[in-house]
Amino acid sequence: MRQLAQAFPADADPNLLAGLQTPDDAAVYRIAERVALIQTADFFTPIVDDPHTFGAIAAANAMSDVYAMGGEVLFALNVAGLPEGLPTAVLSAILEGGAAKVQEAGGHVAGGHTVTNPELFYGLSVTGKADPDALFSKGGVQAGDHLFLSKPLGTGLITTAQIVETHAVQDPRDVVAATDSMLRLNAAAARVARRCGVGAATDVTGFGLLGHAAEMAAGSAAGMRLEAARVPCLPHVQAYVENGVATRAGRSNREHFGARVKVEATVASWLAAALWEAETSGGLLLAVPPAQATRFSRACAEEDVPHWYIGEGMDAPGIQVV
Repeated sequence: MRQLAQAFPADADPNLLAGLQTPDDAAVYRIAERVALIQTADFFTPIVDDPHTFGAIAAANAMSDVYAMGGEVLFALNVAGLPEGLPTAVLSAILEGGAAKVQEAGGHVAGGHTVTNPELFYGLSVTGKADPDALFSKGGVQAGDHLFLSKPLGTGLITTAQIVETHAVQDPRDVVAATDSMLRLNAAAARVARRCGVGAATDVTGFGLLGHAAEMAAGSAAGMRLEAARVPCLPHVQAYVENGVATRAGRSNREHFGARVKVEATVASWLAAALWEAETSGGLLLAVPPAQATRFSRACAEEDVPHWYIGEGMDAPGIQVV
């Protein structure tokens, strides 16, 4: 889909700070000297059984792009595709879940649009705001930056095991852990990162950790060295991989980004596979300047913001996983 951007004419508007010509997690448009609007949209089909929870996860996932740009959520519009005959109670629960999560973020649902579709989908078009001088971008990684991740990996594997291969679920509590992770907003991690002068970030979703890291490295003057053993995973992720659970996105991520990523032979095969797997409402991957790394980690601990150090920016291009 990235190639489709070439079909659009170049836009020279100096107020368009992030758009098709500077691909990032969301579009950004400056409306005043110290105010920029952030715009993004995302939706997907159900990945959990409970409709309220599905709505909340979809909302958290859509809003994550605003946090990945260093912004705050203002308001959102519902986007939904509804099969004919869908019970009104199910739709109401989905919308209520989404609205509750937007309210938790400090924003408001201001309307939306629905279409008739054979398969149910739901998400949000989200508008946020940020200081133009404090935006995060994918392309700001510097050699020596400390790399932090704000959520563990494994949501894609666990939800796939639940939906497609129920027999592979190791423990019902794994689904609870994955759901809790997907529901958690990235707002607090973004807030701490802003205070610590972070300029480079992305959120880990469909391209997996390695795919999104490769995107950051491609737009930066530095690559990344990731320490695989430091990357956090949800419970029993190793067992899911070894039992054959995998997503189509995980395979396509490896095919698309593999040339930019070198995984050392010493990395366990199950862990290498997990690093490629798609995530839903995943964490922020943050490149923290080395002078601010201790301050960032201390602030996260003080505010109970989960964070894991997973590597550093390096002079060589691409991604090295050791």
